[in-house]
Amino acid sequence: MGLKEDLQTDPACHSRACAIQSCLQKSNYQEEKCRKEVDALYECCNAFYKERGDEASTASCPKVSLLRLKMKQRSQGI
Repeated sequence: MGLKEDLQTDPACHSRACAIQSCLQKSNYQEEKCRKEVDALYECCNAFYKERGDEASTASCPKVSLLRLKMKQRSQGI
């Protein structure tokens, strides 16, 4: 599924959140092995907030302030 489709699901970005859980289970809960899946969720959630505004919410995404912090940390390699 592409980003556009993931934004239309209910809850939005749900398949990407599930992909993280699946990856974590397969990798014995080693988060660093699921970086691609986490980045995909953050991409979807960022698009969700851009489309629906900072006050929007979905069960699959962190609150917008936490999402932006996490994305900034990842871009800085933290």
